[in-house]
Amino acid sequence: MRPFAPSLAGTFAHIHILGVRVDDVNWAETLEVLARFVEMGGTHRIATVNTEYLMAAHRDSEFAETLRHSDLNVPDSIGVLAAARWLGHPLRERVTGSDGIYRVAELCAQRGFRLFLLGAAPGVAERVAELLTECYPGLTICGTSSGSPDPAEEDAIAAHIRRSQADVLLIAYPHLAQEKWITRNQAKTGAAVAMGVGGAFDFVAGVQKRAPQWMQRIGLEWLYRLILQPWRWKRMLALPHAAWLVFWQRFRVPVRQSDRRPAE
Repeated sequence: MRPFAPSLAGTFAHIHILGVRVDDVNWAETLEVLARFVEMGGTHRIATVNTEYLMAAHRDSEFAETLRHSDLNVPDSIGVLAAARWLGHPLRERVTGSDGIYRVAELCAQRGFRLFLLGAAPGVAERVAELLTECYPGLTICGTSSGSPDPAEEDAIAAHIRRSQADVLLIAYPHLAQEKWITRNQAKTGAAVAMGVGGAFDFVAGVQKRAPQWMQRIGLEWLYRLILQPWRWKRMLALPHAAWLVFWQRFRVPVRQSDRRPAE
């Protein structure tokens, strides 16, 4: 795994929450960094850090290492924003994969970047491609695949993406699986930027409904999803556990934060 791109290292302030670096970036900065990554070439990854990521990294050293070497770790959830505020270093904006798919598609249309969509159930990525190209004239979606995070399939999937000559790869696998897939396979895909977006394809295609805007604004999107998908209750147990660990972090461990502030 490669370290944070040297030309961008230290550009943004960040905070460590339960050992995970979270960068203090807003959406405009995230998109500009993504464009810079494409222009720089090489391979770069953007991770959308939510509470589930924090807990997975707390339990799984391999996953923690994956996030440590991500080029940009954006704050994806209200829980992450609340944790940062409790630790005394508020983050400015929530940067979510669910909203990001539209913003990234618009950027790709404006800059002429080639976009590949990977993940979700069969037919969903294709539907998302149709809707995005309708929304953003000039957008080139160079390929789609439902694929699978199964290691037995990844060589064929990576080869498919490489043939497409994608600049940006959006992956809609389950959260932890998508980050580990990127670690194992991004170099083989040839894509300059890979970003996991979780359930975003389902939201765009209308397979799943997002919470109403008012619930999103006050941080209750998790409750809406739990009502629609009650089988998620075991995953939701991570929320109070994370809150307890963050509560004690404030008193037990000095919060590490960069000295640099975000560029204006």
